[in-house]
Amino acid sequence: MKIQNPIIRGFYPDPSICEAEGKYYIACSSFQFFPGVPIFESEDLINWKQVANALTRTSQVELHQIPSSGGVFAPTLRYHDGTFYMVTNNNTFGKNFYITTTDICGEWSEPIFVDQEGIDPSLLFDDDGKVYFTSNGPDENGKACILQCEIDIKTGEKLTDSIPIWSGSGGRYIESPHLYHIGDWYYLMVAEGGTEYGHMITYARSKNPFGPFEGYAKNPVLTNRNQGGNENQIQGIGHGDLICDAKGNYYIVCLGFRQCGIWQPYHQLGREVFIAPVYWQEDGWFTAGDKGIVTEYMEVALEGEQNTEVYDVCFPPAAKDELRWSYLRDYHKENYEFTETGLKMRGTHLTLDDVDTPSFVGIRQSEFDTELRVKVRGKAKEAGVTFYMDESQHYDLAVINEGEEKKVILTVRTGDAKSVNGEVALPADCEQAELCIISEPEVYHFYCIIGGEKKLLGSARSRYLSSEVAGGFTGVLMGMYAVDTNGEWAEFTELCWKQGK
Repeated sequence: MKIQNPIIRGFYPDPSICEAEGKYYIACSSFQFFPGVPIFESEDLINWKQVANALTRTSQVELHQIPSSGGVFAPTLRYHDGTFYMVTNNNTFGKNFYITTTDICGEWSEPIFVDQEGIDPSLLFDDDGKVYFTSNGPDENGKACILQCEIDIKTGEKLTDSIPIWSGSGGRYIESPHLYHIGDWYYLMVAEGGTEYGHMITYARSKNPFGPFEGYAKNPVLTNRNQGGNENQIQGIGHGDLICDAKGNYYIVCLGFRQCGIWQPYHQLGREVFIAPVYWQEDGWFTAGDKGIVTEYMEVALEGEQNTEVYDVCFPPAAKDELRWSYLRDYHKENYEFTETGLKMRGTHLTLDDVDTPSFVGIRQSEFDTELRVKVRGKAKEAGVTFYMDESQHYDLAVINEGEEKKVILTVRTGDAKSVNGEVALPADCEQAELCIISEPEVYHFYCIIGGEKKLLGSARSRYLSSEVAGGFTGVLMGMYAVDTNGEWAEFTELCWKQGK
């Protein structure tokens, strides 16, 4: 059949995949957002639904006042002997750890730490019972490489020293190592080139888990570098993980991103999840994809029907159990109350400009073309909707309460510049304001609806919320937020966010 990429849309980077009892699971990075490490489930490798978050307690992960794009990097998800293992890194503190569960939709354990440098940790449960822990890191001369040791999986204790096993094919920023034992060979797959336009997947193999490893002669095995313009809107393909389906066919799931336009090298949706078929050769090497991963539908040896509906969000029925809602850094439960009709949120003195925990709950933008409507009421001094990349890049449409006066303002924050780009007064008897934001690939438009009339407050270019301008590793979230030094509440109702044309 032919499938459409990406298979998980929006800011869900660094995918890692495993199979358990006939179903497939993907875990992704979450950085400064809580809960951490979203987990998706599929029965056919093409239709995915979020079923859990792995890091749901502050005792599992420290996110207090961490910088944007810090925090939780690149998980690896594995299943062995009835137990799921999720190994990841809190990059802000330089700690690699893993947690476990027998119920992927239930509670996960407290972290078990492993004393090995680097990021993007991974696990291999070998046939002889040994467990290998692999990450990137420096060798004895400070050169970037892949490090590996054997560990006691019950305690995280290292049973061997951490040994450099491969330095890659020559690309910068070697990362994302995964070790596999397939047949007589150990395959080590990594990412090189940086997680931007030069990103690529490379691999090597050896008869021994500690090498020496021989690189694939035609590396990179999968990349979209040097494809652009009208050739391909998908860029940044890399950071992959292998999976074998029930019929013995192999695939790579990996990250990539969609440019906002064919000739516009910017992406605000973040890095997304893509899939590509793997083709084995008689000599035991493999290739992947078809000249990379293309925008058009890709032919794969999978069965089923792909659901290509985009992810819409509405109040109701979206409520407190919605797994896709994310908070910034810490989570203060007392400031949020999901109701049958919407969300109540208590403001604090913290704002979206702070590297902290403002009252904010967001959901990832998964399409370029969207239309959002929501009604806002309450006594909070400032309450509204933001399209948020980080504390230095966000567009806010908010209701402002100033004594007897009420108004709606559009505030644009781009780097060190912040300005009010639009303002409209609300009638004195107005108890709630209806906000509307329409996004297109290259621009956001901001409206307030008063008495049935839609008034434009202004527009702002999407490129300033892109990774190319803002930096970092995340993507845009649509968030509701509130600010009030006295702890007043705001209420959001009749939310309807349609994503896609």
